[in-house]
Amino acid sequence: MVPFDSDDEAIALANRTEYGLSMGVVTANVGRGLRIAERLRTGLLHINDQTVSDDVVNPFGGVGASGNGTSIGGPANWEEFTQWQWMTIKGEAPLYSL
Repeated sequence: MVPFDSDDEAIALANRTEYGLSMGVVTANVGRGLRIAERLRTGLLHINDQTVSDDVVNPFGGVGASGNGTSIGGPANWEEFTQWQWMTIKGEAPLYSL
């Protein structure tokens, strides 16, 4: 976990990587989460959810060094599918065990 003082700083921290396969935003305010999500460079995005145990049935891929042509395509799909973004939203964050 990395502390931040503003949404702008959190977005800058999250986007400060060459990767961008999956990100999550945990928030009590889904509207705020959506506003943040619009600015994140990632292929999969979860609001008040997480990627663990996802059964991938949709085309997906990351951005940056995580863009791999998706799990259901190949190099020919590289440009086509790396622009997609998967987003899940839950109204409130569940309690995850530590």
